Amino acid sequence: MTWKIVSLPGDGIGQEVVASATTFLTLLAEKLQLTLDIENHLFGGASYDVHGKMLTDETLEACKNADAVLLGAVGGPKWENLPHNEKPEAGLLKLRKELGLYANIRPAKVYNALSNASTLKQDVLQGTDFVVVRELTGGIYFGHPRGYDEEKGYNTMVYEKYEVERIAKQAFELARKRHHKVTSIDKANVLEVSQFWRHIVHDVHKSYPDVELVDMYVDNAAMQVVRDPKQFDVIVTSNLFGDIISDISGMITGSLGMLPSASLGDKYALYEPIHGSAPDIAGQNKANPLATIASVAMMFESSFNRPDIAKFIIEAIEKTLAKGYRTGDIMGEGGKCVSTTEITAHLIESFNEVYAAEHQL
Repeated sequence: MTWKIVSLPGDGIGQEVVASATTFLTLLAEKLQLTLDIENHLFGGASYDVHGKMLTDETLEACKNADAVLLGAVGGPKWENLPHNEKPEAGLLKLRKELGLYANIRPAKVYNALSNASTLKQDVLQGTDFVVVRELTGGIYFGHPRGYDEEKGYNTMVYEKYEVERIAKQAFELARKRHHKVTSIDKANVLEVSQFWRHIVHDVHKSYPDVELVDMYVDNAAMQVVRDPKQFDVIVTSNLFGDIISDISGMITGSLGMLPSASLGDKYALYEPIHGSAPDIAGQNKANPLATIASVAMMFESSFNRPDIAKFIIEAIEKTLAKGYRTGDIMGEGGKCVSTTEITAHLIESFNEVYAAEHQL
């Protein structure tokens, strides 16, 4: 069987971390005798510089014909002065919309070897392992009317019933595979759209009596994520609130460079690290590729139905960190600072060790 992957390195360090992931995928395919067809396309600012568009019709069509899409990062100061609807981020929103990627799945897992990399206390962090399920194609980022003039700026936050229903179902189904608890985050004390959100989530919950449902206001949730992250299993929330909460999760892991994500729809799937393009370190071989490679693990589990391979990848990441290898963003006392390419090589070595131990080679 051949799995077709469209690679969209994007901008800045996106090109470096996707290159590392591609190297890892190539060697993984050889090791496990998999057939992978990896096709590269320009996207974001890199595409704009060549084609005058952040997302070309050809790239979009390639994504629709793929089994999965792997994205690096988009954006940077070079394109900051473009009109809002022409910026790299607008291209990303369009890609999500065109592919119908309504559910963003963002794990926040603290690796034992990195429990001292965060500014939070180790006893608060150790054992943290939750997932943010963020609605991705609705809410205030897509609502109309919107705009601004010299006197006012305005956006519209709107959700339809089917949008809340399908993201709630994603969260409850995921919780059934984990620890049977969903925390729904809203601002129902002041926002009518959140009151609607809460009503629909509770209605969907009736079909999942085995899953506990907890409601939490977003301001309290932001505090709780850093106060007691272990209380969470699956968090489900809107586009705006999910954007904020998932980035707060970066403080838990010590770096956004450790957080993978999957954006899922009914037909298509896109996998990406949640960090940005980091233009300040781009091209210096300093980027952390582990979130991108953890996103590859999510790809094998969700799109290719190979949770066994996903498990090997995560174990290889844990083993590499346990050996003390670190990129600059996750350096702590006693760590060995290595480059992007070096940590990729160590990860491949760790994967081979994990695979050999599993198969008693």
